[in-house]
Amino acid sequence: MTFKVIETDMARHGPALAGVRRAVFIDEQGVPEELEWDEHDAVSLHWLAVLEDGCPVGCARLLPDGHIGRMAVLPSWRGRGIGRALLDAALARAQARGLREVRLSAQLHAADFYRRAGFTACGDVYEEAGIPHLAMRKNLPAGNSTLKSQSAYPYLIKS
Repeated sequence: MTFKVIETDMARHGPALAGVRRAVFIDEQGVPEELEWDEHDAVSLHWLAVLEDGCPVGCARLLPDGHIGRMAVLPSWRGRGIGRALLDAALARAQARGLREVRLSAQLHAADFYRRAGFTACGDVYEEAGIPHLAMRKNLPAGNSTLKSQSAYPYLIKS
């Protein structure tokens, strides 16, 4: 089975993006609904990972200031490369926009995932919505994008 990563926005794929985020952040992790939805959704670029049948399984967003957030993959699809494909797409777009650095607030259990992608911690552990987080950052090279985003191509799902 394969999946693809689509660059989108809330106007085009809002219900699918919201469905993944609701399943992961609100239902699974207990984040209060009023904390999940914010004004940043309207001004952010979003990515949606979909299976070949169109079923959404993951998402991410990039704010104009270079903050990556709302990274989520449905539980049954984790560990198969979907999160990394979403992150790579966001990093490639950030670099293409001329950003020299990206930041994110990693849930502590996911910090090693981001470290493997080249992020470093830039603060102490803090709590947000009852979940321990760690602020992380990654420098991006200047110039044309050297990061590969294969968003237009299907990915093979790891078993």
